[in-house]
This record gives sequence, structure tokens and C-alpha cells, in this order.
Amino acid sequence: MQQHLFNTMRSLKMIDGCKGTQVYALNPTASGGGGAAGGGVGEKFLQHLQDHLRVNSIRSKSHRRYQSFSQTNNVNPSVLAEVLAIYGLPQSDLIEPQIDPSLKFVDFVGILADVHTKLENCPEFERSGVYMEQCAIFRGLPDPKLFRRCLRSARQHAVDVHSKVVLSAWLRFERREDELFGVSAMDCSGWSMECPKTSLVSGYNPESAHDICSCQNGLEKDGAMESDLQGQECSTSISYNDDDEDDDYDMWFCIGDDEVKCNRYKIASLSRPFKSMLYGSFMESKKERIYFAQNGISAKAMRAAEVFSRIKSVDSFDPNVVFELLVLANRFCCDEMKSACDAYLAALVDDMDSAALLVEHGLEETAYLLVAACLQVFLRELPSSMHNPNVTRLFCSSEARERLASVGHASFLLYSFLSQIAMEEDIKSNTTVMLLERMGECATENWQKQLAFHQLGCVMLERKEFKDAQKWFEEAVQAGHVYSLVGVARAINKRGHKYKAYKMINSLISDYNPSGWMYQERSLYSSGKEKMMDLNTATEMDPTLSYPYKYRAVSMMEDDKIGASISEINKIIGFKVSPDCLELRAWFLISLEDYEGALTDVRALLTLDPQYMMFHGKLHGDQLVEILRHHVQQCNQADCWMQLYDRWSSVDDIGSLAVVHHMLANDPGKSLLRFRQSLLLLRLNCHKAAMRSLRMARNHAASEHERLIYEGWILYDTGYREEAIAKAEESISIQRSFEAFFLKAYVLSETTTDHESSFYVIQLLEDALRCPSDGLRKGQALSNLASIYVDVEKLDHAVDCYMNALNIKHTRAHQGLARVYHLKNLRKAAYDEMTKLIDKARYNASAYEKRSEYCDREMAKSDLSMATRLDPLRTYPYRYRAAVLMDDHKEAEAITELTKAIAFKPDLQLLHLRAAFHDSMGDYSATLRDCEAALCLDPKHTDTIELHQKAQKRADEQPK
Repeated sequence: MQQHLFNTMRSLKMIDGCKGTQVYALNPTASGGGGAAGGGVGEKFLQHLQDHLRVNSIRSKSHRRYQSFSQTNNVNPSVLAEVLAIYGLPQSDLIEPQIDPSLKFVDFVGILADVHTKLENCPEFERSGVYMEQCAIFRGLPDPKLFRRCLRSARQHAVDVHSKVVLSAWLRFERREDELFGVSAMDCSGWSMECPKTSLVSGYNPESAHDICSCQNGLEKDGAMESDLQGQECSTSISYNDDDEDDDYDMWFCIGDDEVKCNRYKIASLSRPFKSMLYGSFMESKKERIYFAQNGISAKAMRAAEVFSRIKSVDSFDPNVVFELLVLANRFCCDEMKSACDAYLAALVDDMDSAALLVEHGLEETAYLLVAACLQVFLRELPSSMHNPNVTRLFCSSEARERLASVGHASFLLYSFLSQIAMEEDIKSNTTVMLLERMGECATENWQKQLAFHQLGCVMLERKEFKDAQKWFEEAVQAGHVYSLVGVARAINKRGHKYKAYKMINSLISDYNPSGWMYQERSLYSSGKEKMMDLNTATEMDPTLSYPYKYRAVSMMEDDKIGASISEINKIIGFKVSPDCLELRAWFLISLEDYEGALTDVRALLTLDPQYMMFHGKLHGDQLVEILRHHVQQCNQADCWMQLYDRWSSVDDIGSLAVVHHMLANDPGKSLLRFRQSLLLLRLNCHKAAMRSLRMARNHAASEHERLIYEGWILYDTGYREEAIAKAEESISIQRSFEAFFLKAYVLSETTTDHESSFYVIQLLEDALRCPSDGLRKGQALSNLASIYVDVEKLDHAVDCYMNALNIKHTRAHQGLARVYHLKNLRKAAYDEMTKLIDKARYNASAYEKRSEYCDREMAKSDLSMATRLDPLRTYPYRYRAAVLMDDHKEAEAITELTKAIAFKPDLQLLHLRAAFHDSMGDYSATLRDCEAALCLDPKHTDTIELHQKAQKRADEQPK
């Protein structure tokens, strides 16, 4: 049957390309024989799917793609695999890796070192811009924490209102608060850095950025002030009726039938034009009555101007009067009055309606604060505001950018933020192109031009506008971004010049220190053994690149080696989970008629990306679930809980994700399940999907105390630890619960290391364990509690906790128990404990790594070799092997071992160790370079700071 299936698949005529991050399969023509062997039912189902494809073309809207597949209930399983082949078997020659839209460097360590040095040496007022350069560098890394840390630092050191407004909105967007129910865009988060009111205050004050926001107190004061003013009329005539004040007026402005009494000196003090008019050589200087009707200013506004000349405030005026005052201030250059009107009107902006109404007035009158306030609303409402044509019109055209620039609100920072969101929403849209073009127009520094032009090239490539893509990639290369040569080559190849593209990448490999992505790219323009050699070299140099695994797996599939193809794709799924690789494995499993395995992978990939379209965008993942689920054993919710318990215990995170997805299909509002989902996703380093699950858990929380817990985890995961603790304490004050105590204990254990704090964490975890919860979470709490006991040297207590955790099948407790045995000098027991974990855990790279600590050198090498093979992203094995080489006086080989890992994972510990090796060898320039790169990743790393200082001192002492 399997051989027949392969023949059937290859009989399909493939006509579509295969590119991007998805494993896009190819759409056969109607003449394919995919259903020939299936008989009546199979042919009928095949025709149904063909009709489905015809109706739901690529140009269809997504809501039209959802069709009923209830007909599959009666389809024979063997026919199902053949029928699904109608969507097309992936072809190796047409799979193509996606170009990274972020900045990518041939010497990443050098770039890190340079930007750290730049930050250390730049003036304080310029630090925000350097932090934004760091943001651009870190954007392409898999860990978002580095990007967010730099974004917070950029906001902390921002000086002008425009930068504060953009960065505050960007920080809010990173937490995607727009997806939280009941949260307004203009709500204050509680700390100064993101407060919409604080953002409108100019000035450099980095120390106050982490302060708790006092805007609530400010609101109370404003309310009191308003009540004090309620008895006062806004009319400006009241203060004129006092006879004692009449002598103070010595002139009148005549506007129509009205005369406005004024003091000549005070009006003249408003601006130089007024001073020249009233005290200069103009005839008005000799008149007591000045006719002012031709200036378009009403008598009411002029009275307000007279009042302002005395009290220097516009707070008691009607907004319409303040608008007129703003016009008057602009015409007669009354800077102080303009600033007062600007601030008053800016305070009126609090929602989209008021912002849309006032922004045009602000632009017309160049009111900096008013436009900033309107801009702030638009940015904090992103991404939904991006779909408002009035908002996009404000940003997209060159004329719009010039208008914003005239009032000080067009910047690379602004358009970088807008472009990022536009690319996430729809990379092919005209809005995305226009925003990136404006971003390029605002670029002044080389790194800014590199980013803008490279991203424009990526967008044009996606739009299949290859000539324009080539132009923009070449602009990026000219600005110094070598990686954009990949885009130039790709565009040249698409235009029919494959050999020219090959020569270009070949020159790239010759001219620069080779990287894995270079060989991956060259493989696209070669074939046969040469192609496979390049792919193998790419994997050897950078095992995190997914394309080589995918290509080899599909090639094996084409050679009928389906077992080998699954093994190949398993290699990368074992340490780097992505929807496209899961889709490919699901396709292989369908070919084997392993529908349960395929369904597991499809459910897992839908957890990562709920909108994922499979088989070249022809089939929504939910529909494939609907097809497959009829061919596996049906489970109720109780069965699912048992499955989750078993898979969680066997450290099968992908299987656990699939079970949770199934349970959520039956109970989509279960916040507890969403929370479990987020924990699993974090284990798999899928941060974006984990945060989405956390937000959904928060939105579906059944109670206030539960909602606060999820908000606390969101804050913790985005870098706000103090605020996360505050949420946990607030939740506890409402109701004592396991999760609230656990959250507080977890965050405290991450932030404090002294013994007194450790005992407090122990108390919190004990409180958590007294509250109701299930075995999965209690096992984690027991394991954490045991770990703290080890830190305070209470080893017997730790053993008890680990044993209790193992009794409720918390398998990871074997690792902690092994650590305790090791501390008790029971090395054999520790080794055996880790062996139990290796036997039980489905994903066990970390177990091999830890077991290496409890055996002799040769066995340790074997375990660490296995750990690297299973998960090359784990850095300890490289550090261990390098240390062994240094002990054997093989310094060059030790450096090479570390350099090999740093090439694809510039890790702090790796850089620090290599810097220490360079220092021991007397190479102080290399030591300083690695230290500076490490400090760019973590500016507070004490050991690296000390090493850098020592190396700097030794370098200074060397003769020039």
C-alpha cells in the first residue's frame, strides 16, 4: 500500500512553487490519479476536495475557507492518505528558505562589541538612540527578552516627548495589551515609563522611569481644582468690573462692535511682533484704540488673550476659545501663550474620536504637544488603528511625513515601529510598502538605512516584484548590510539568472568568514552532490537552520525512505519547534497512515499559529484536524486529562500541547488550560505563542484573583518583576490560592539570592502547597521547594520534596534528586537517578547533559556529545569540551570549540569563557572584544566586568 501511495503521489502533476516558512505543498491538475485506486467513496471525496479548492482559491477571504468535512466519516483510512495527496507532496527542488527581515551580520560578535563601546562613550542625551540600535540588532534573535530590555532602556533615556510617546506605545504593544479585555489604550499601567501623561512631559530623567506612576494622585488634584473652578465663570469680563483696576488699562482692541480693554505693556510682553506694533514705529503705537477686525480673531478670544497677559494661564477658558488663542499665538509668535494652549488642548485628547478631531488642527498650527497627544492615541491603539484610513493617511505618503516633520513628529523611530506592525499584519500590503519607504526617508545612520532598505527588499520579494526587490537589497548592501546580498541573489535568480546568483554567493563565501546561512543560500543555486554538501556544511556550521533538514527529509521521501525522512525532520523538532517542520512531519505521518501522530502534530502547530494554512495555503489546519480526528480513537475530557498527565510526566511537550488543544476545542473558555498551554510553549521557547495563551487565559479568567495571577505572569515574562509580585500580592489579598503563592515565590526566587529571602520563598511555596491544585502543578512546586532547600543546605528536606514530587509523577524531579545525591557524595546514585530520567523523558538532551556531571571524563564526553546531537543549542557541552582542551594545553582547539557555538548562538557564558581563554593566552584585544560583546548581552554581568577591567589595564600597560 505504501509503495502504491508513493507512486500515486508522484503521478500528480506539480505546478505551484514552494516557499516561505510553511512547507507549501503543490497543487496538482485535475488529471492527477490521486483517487483512482480508491473506488467510489474515494473518488467522491476526492471530487469534494477538488471542488473545495476551486471555491477557496488563494484569493478567497479566510472566512470562506471553512467548509464542512463531515463526509470524511466514512472514508477508508488507506484512501484518506491518497486523497490528501491531492493537496500535493512537497518537492525538494521547490522548497525555499525565508530571508530573515531583521539585521544579520557576518561578524555578530564584532557588532555587539562595537555597539557596547558606542553606548559607553556616547553622551547621555544620545543613549536612547544607541539603545534603539541594539534593539535592531537583537530583533532577529529567538529570545525576545534582549529586545524588550533594550526597548525599556531606550524609553528610560528618552529626552523628547516624541520619543517617549513612541517608545511607551511600543512597550505596550510588546505585551499586546490591545488583546486584553477591559483594558483601554489610554489606561495607565501603574509605572511612570508607560504612563500616557508622563510621556507628554519633556526632559531627561532616567532615574524616574521605574517609579510608580503618580498620575492617579494627579487626577485627584485635577478633580479638586475643577471643583474649585466650578463657581467661576469662563467669561473674561468679570475681572474688569472692579473700578480700582480701570486705571491699569490704557488701550482698546476694537473688533466689530466690541472693544477689549488691555494693558499695552502686558500685551506687548506676549511677543516681539506685539511689542513692535505697540511700541515701535507703527501707527498703532500712538493710538489708544486699535482696529483688529481683519485678523480673524473674535472679541472673546482677544479678551482671553488679555487675561492670559495677566495670569499666564488658559485653564479657565472654553476649548473653542483656546483654539482661537492658539491661532493668535501662531500669527503673532506668542510662544508662551502657544505652549499654554498646546498643553491645554493636548490634555483633551483621550480617545480615537478626540485624536482624529484634533490632529488636523495640531498639524495646521504646528502644535507639538497636541500632535504628540493625538499620535499617542493612534499608536497605543495599534494594530487596530492601522485599519483606519484616516490614521494610515496621516503616516503613509511623503506629504504626510513632511507634515509630521514640520511639527517635529516624523522620525525613524516612529516609522520603524509602524513598519514592524504592518509587516506582521500583512507583509504584502501597500501600507507596509509605504511605511517602509517613509522609514527609509527618515534613516540617517547606516544601520537605519540597512534595516529600512533590507526590509523593503524582503517585502518586494514577497510581492514578487523582483526588480524592485533587487534594487532595495542592493541599497542595503551599499549601506553596509552584507546579508542583503542573499536577497540580491534571490531576486536575480527569480529573474532567470541562476548562475549569476550562484557566483554572487560563491564570492560572498570567499570574501568573508563563512557562516551556515551562506552555504544554505548557495545550495539553492546548485544541485546533486554539490547541493547536498553545501546543506551538510550549513547544518554543521549552524544546526539551527531548518531548511537543510526539510530539504533532506523531502528528498528522502522522494526516494521512498519515509522512515529516514521522519528521523531527519525529528532532529530539528527535538530542539527547535516550528509550524512548518511540524506540518512536514504530519504530512509524512499521513503517508504512513499514522493519523494519530499526524493529528498530534497538527494540533501542536495550531497552538503555535492558530491561523496556519497547510498544503500551500489551500487547507486551514482546523479542517485537517476535522478530517483526521474521525480516524483516531475518540476521547472525552476525562480521558484527555489522563493523557495530559501521562505526556506531561514523560516530558512530551508536543504531545501535551496536542492534548491541551483537544481539550480547549471542547472547552475554549477554560483559563486553566490556556495557562498550562503557555507553560508548555515557554518550555519549547515559543515565546510569542506563550504570551498569546497567557493573554487568553487572562481574558477568560473566572474571577478577579485568577485574572491578577495571569496579569502577573504577563508582566514577569515581559521584564516587570516588581509589578508581577504586586499582582500576586493583590491576588492573595482577595483569595489565597496555589497559583498566586507560586507566582510570588517564583519571581522572588529569580530576583533574590540571600538566605533570608530564600526562607521567605520556602514559606510561600509551603503556603502554595496547602492550597488546592492538581498533581501536575504540585509536582512543580515540590520540585522548586526542594531546589530552595538545597540552596539553604537543608538536603534531607530537599530529598523528601523530590520524592514526593516523583510519587505524583513529576519526572523532572529525578534531576534535582541527582543533584542532592551528588552533594552528599553519592555520585553513583546521582548517575543512576539521571539514567532514570533519560529512560522516562521523551526529550532528554538536558538529562544527558546533567548526567555528565556525575561520571568520569570519557563517559561525560559521550553524554555531552549525545546532548549536543539532540540539542545543539545547549551551551554547557561546548564549554566543557573547551575547558578540557585548555587543560590539555590545546588552546587553539579550545577557542575553536567555543567559536563554533558562538557562530550560531552568541551566548553570554560562551563569550565570557572565550574572553577568559584569550586573556590567559595574553591576547588582550580579543579579550576586550569578547567582554564587550558579552556586556552588550548583559551589562551587569559582574565576572565579565571584572575581566574587562583587568584586560583593559593589561592592554594599557603593553608597550605601544
